[in-house]
Amino acid sequence: MTAAPTRPTLVIPSSLLPVDGRFGSGPSKVRAAQVAALAAAGDPAAPVLGTSHRQPPVKDLVRRVRTGLAELFALPEGYEVALGNGGSSAFWEVAAACLVERRAQHAVFGEFGGKFASATTRAPFLADPQVLSAEPGTVARLERAEDVDVYATPHNETSTGAMAPVRQVQEARADGALLLVDATSGAGALPVDVGGTDVYYFGPQKVFAADGGLWLALCSPAAVERAERVEASAGTATGRWVPEFLSLTTALANSRLDQTLNTPAVATLVLLAEQVEWLLAQGGLAWSSARTAESAGVLYGWADSRDWLTPFVADPAERSTVVATLDLDDAIDASAVVRVLRENGVVDVFPYRKLGRNQLRVGVFPAVEPDDVRALTACVDHVVEHLG
Repeated sequence: MTAAPTRPTLVIPSSLLPVDGRFGSGPSKVRAAQVAALAAAGDPAAPVLGTSHRQPPVKDLVRRVRTGLAELFALPEGYEVALGNGGSSAFWEVAAACLVERRAQHAVFGEFGGKFASATTRAPFLADPQVLSAEPGTVARLERAEDVDVYATPHNETSTGAMAPVRQVQEARADGALLLVDATSGAGALPVDVGGTDVYYFGPQKVFAADGGLWLALCSPAAVERAERVEASAGTATGRWVPEFLSLTTALANSRLDQTLNTPAVATLVLLAEQVEWLLAQGGLAWSSARTAESAGVLYGWADSRDWLTPFVADPAERSTVVATLDLDDAIDASAVVRVLRENGVVDVFPYRKLGRNQLRVGVFPAVEPDDVRALTACVDHVVEHLG
């Protein structure tokens, strides 16, 4: 017997509610057209779901993803789109094993940057990394160093809502060092010149409105050559062992065949391919960047107009345009606001758990309608007023 739905603590008038109440920072809102494509992929007359990932239907999905991303990011000559199993957290291990020769430098201003720094710190074959840290809500910036061969920074931190421009470290790449950019929560909706990076990598569960479990990396020729050289040393007296699952050269070899080393989540590939092609049809990276900036601007402008709400990131230039973090006055219980919103179908605006702030965090990826963001602000106003 199905239990009766619980009546909301406070009913928000239907005239205020967004058409779609999903504002999660990942997994993010999935468009109805993507779901329809997923349903069609299970049609027995032309099946994609439930078929071998080594056969044309699934390989075509990978091809669509790779060619679509190359177009979306206007990849320079020689750059390659690689993908593999395991998500962005797996790619940190791939990078530690295959791209860092001796020592990395990390800009850490949130969870993503910290976890990659932890990966290179744990690696027994690497020197301890240089870690340049900043307080949550601010941005750390890379600095040129003599004994560093990989520089690593996030483009955007989902945990704090801080965003750093992608700029190559002065003279570092001329010295042969690589620049690796973790773009998990911003790729596809933040302006970027991929040619200024050596690896721009991300997962599909944010801007690309798919499920997690894959990593995607846009690799420069220098990054490919580095991986080939590092992995070629395996078996020598001074070489390192790279497990096949963490081998970037293996991932590249499979990607060139439009497949992954291990069986991928085919449903994720369907959602991802559909979203990449939708972004291109709307106008590509310029369109998606403008759309998310509009939504973020609505939130930051709203916060500036309320005496009980403040953007968490103080510097406007460092405020994310894909994930907005907003501090509430201590007199207002953010958890109560989040609970009432969820009871009314407006979901996933809770803060990052480890940050521990009295805060709202709102994902405004391209699938989110700017008008729904405006409706969200009206809903929060209503809840705050009526909760007293």
